[in-house]
Amino acid sequence: MRKGTIRQILLITDGCSNHGEDPIAMAALAKEQGITVNVIGVLDQDVMDENGLREVEGIAMAGGGISQVVYAKQLSQTVQMVTRKAMTQTLQGVVNRELKQILGSNISMEDLPPEKRGEVMEIVDELGETVELEVLILIDTSGSMKTKLPTVKEALFDLSLSLNARMGDNLFSVFVFPGKQEDVEKILDWTPKLETLSSVFPKLTSGGLTPTGPALRQAVSHFRKKRSLRSLIGRDESYFEESSM
Repeated sequence: MRKGTIRQILLITDGCSNHGEDPIAMAALAKEQGITVNVIGVLDQDVMDENGLREVEGIAMAGGGISQVVYAKQLSQTVQMVTRKAMTQTLQGVVNRELKQILGSNISMEDLPPEKRGEVMEIVDELGETVELEVLILIDTSGSMKTKLPTVKEALFDLSLSLNARMGDNLFSVFVFPGKQEDVEKILDWTPKLETLSSVFPKLTSGGLTPTGPALRQAVSHFRKKRSLRSLIGRDESYFEESSM
C-alpha cells in the first residue's frame, strides 16, 4: 500500500456558530480536499442546546468525521479517542478501496472470511502506528469557553503524549476563534511538539462571537498552503482521502 498522510481537523467547541459562513458547508469543503473534520462538543454543567448538538453532528457528518459531546472533565480521554478512531476509520476506507480494486467492486472488508479480515485489521493497526498524521486543532475561545480553556490545554498536552508514542510522524497546528484582531488566529504553526502550547495558552483571551465557519475555511486554507510549500521544495507526497466504512 502506498505511503500517505492522514489529515484531520479537530474542532473543539461548546456552542452554535453565529458569524460568517455555514460551518457545515465548510466541513464538506474540507472533506473534498481529503481532510477529515472531527468535532468535540464540550459541556460544563449545562446540557448543550438542540441547535448546538445538531451543528456538532452536522459538521462531523459533512466532514466525514466523528462527533462526540462530553463534559469538560472527560475531554482529555475523548480528544485521544476521537483522533485515533478517525484515523482508523480513514485507513479502513483506504483498505476497502484497495480490496475493491483487487477483488472487485462488490467486495468489502466485511465480506472477507474471519481469518482474512483479522489479517487486514492487523495491517490497519500497523498503519495506524506508522502513517504520518497532521492534525489542525480549532479551539472555540468565545466567552462561554473561558472556564473550559485550562481543560482544553490539559487535553491537548495528553494528546501529544499519546500520539508521540506512535512510530509515525505527527504534525500539529492550532488556531483559535475568535482571534484578537480577526475571526480566526493562528497560535501555533505546524510542529511535532504540541506541548509547546504551554507558552501560548496563558495569553489566550475569551470572548466575542463564534465564527466556526470562517475558522474551518481558514483551517482548510492552511493545509493547502502547506501542501503548496512542499511541492515548491520538490517533496512528492500523497494523502489518504477520508473514507468511512
